[in-house]
Amino acid sequence: MSTLSLALQAIAAAVADAGLTLRDVDGLVTHSVGDSVPAAAVAHSLGVDDPHFLLDITGGGSMSVATLGAAAMAIATGQAETVVCWRSLNARSEFRMGGTGRSAPTLVEFQYQVPYGLIAPPQQYAIVASAYMSRSGAVAEDLGRVAITQRGHAEHNPRAMMREPLDMDTYLGSRFISEPLRLFDCCLETDAGVAVVVTSAERAVDLRHPPVLISGVTTGGGHSLFSGSRTDYSTSAAAEMAPRLYSAAGVSADEIDVAELYDAFTPLVLMQLEDYGLARRGEAAEFVSSGATAVGGSIPVNTHGGHLSEGYAHGLNHVAEAVDQLRGRAAGLQVEGAQTALCTGQPGYVSGVTSAAILRAAR
Repeated sequence: MSTLSLALQAIAAAVADAGLTLRDVDGLVTHSVGDSVPAAAVAHSLGVDDPHFLLDITGGGSMSVATLGAAAMAIATGQAETVVCWRSLNARSEFRMGGTGRSAPTLVEFQYQVPYGLIAPPQQYAIVASAYMSRSGAVAEDLGRVAITQRGHAEHNPRAMMREPLDMDTYLGSRFISEPLRLFDCCLETDAGVAVVVTSAERAVDLRHPPVLISGVTTGGGHSLFSGSRTDYSTSAAAEMAPRLYSAAGVSADEIDVAELYDAFTPLVLMQLEDYGLARRGEAAEFVSSGATAVGGSIPVNTHGGHLSEGYAHGLNHVAEAVDQLRGRAAGLQVEGAQTALCTGQPGYVSGVTSAAILRAAR
């Protein structure tokens, strides 16, 4: 299927789920890295002949959650009433995230890596993983527990691509992709489409499902692996952005009930647990080992299986899962009484930017 077809199916399903029609849509926002259909083409195909708000954001998974902020701003400023945020990509059958199927993206940073064979994301994030493991003392088994915990969630998710149980022996026996990252440390390459509908809180109360409110959205800077000024790759840029996010939302890290953390690779989950204040610095591995991030623990993480096991929809599937959790209708494991959710984009590596949101159930 084309990325246009995937987008149209996801948008139509999301709009219908909200109890709206495509005639109600007057805004569209997407994010990509030059691998999908633009917003204007989607608007035309939907029959939105006079779109009030169109936005194509470059930044890949780093900017996945920023789409919510853009949609909310458009609605708050009167530019649009109903904005759909979506992502569609053929990351398995067409332009694979692993680097095959097309030439390297025309990014400034690639001049410093492509000539030396450092192209694929696992290679790039192996650098990050090594830095974090060196600083924190985390070992292979700690990365494995992240993958195993999320696979346990995915076993209950009918949408998940990978639902077979995963144990430590299988994890440790899997091949290295780029040391220290093994096969199960890496997210899936997925053909996928996902969409969420954003409208005003006042209008949302009259729609089909209980509304989920956007309490705060922030974007921040990030690490360039080659020419930036940041030198500590063991801590992500999310650590700088997190205080702004909590301040904007009017909550603290202790009030987060469920976290959907961008998990292109297992070390990013450990890093973000620390950088968003969900675990103490250097203690994320112990936190996961204790069962705290499993459903039933103190802060369930990636309750749908995440990018590692549900599928790699480049971030926006984390938002969709958070909405389902806060409505109490998760397709898989439900976090009982969840009222507040943290959703994060890629925490700023390679792309040099990050984004995150805090969502809450309407009371």
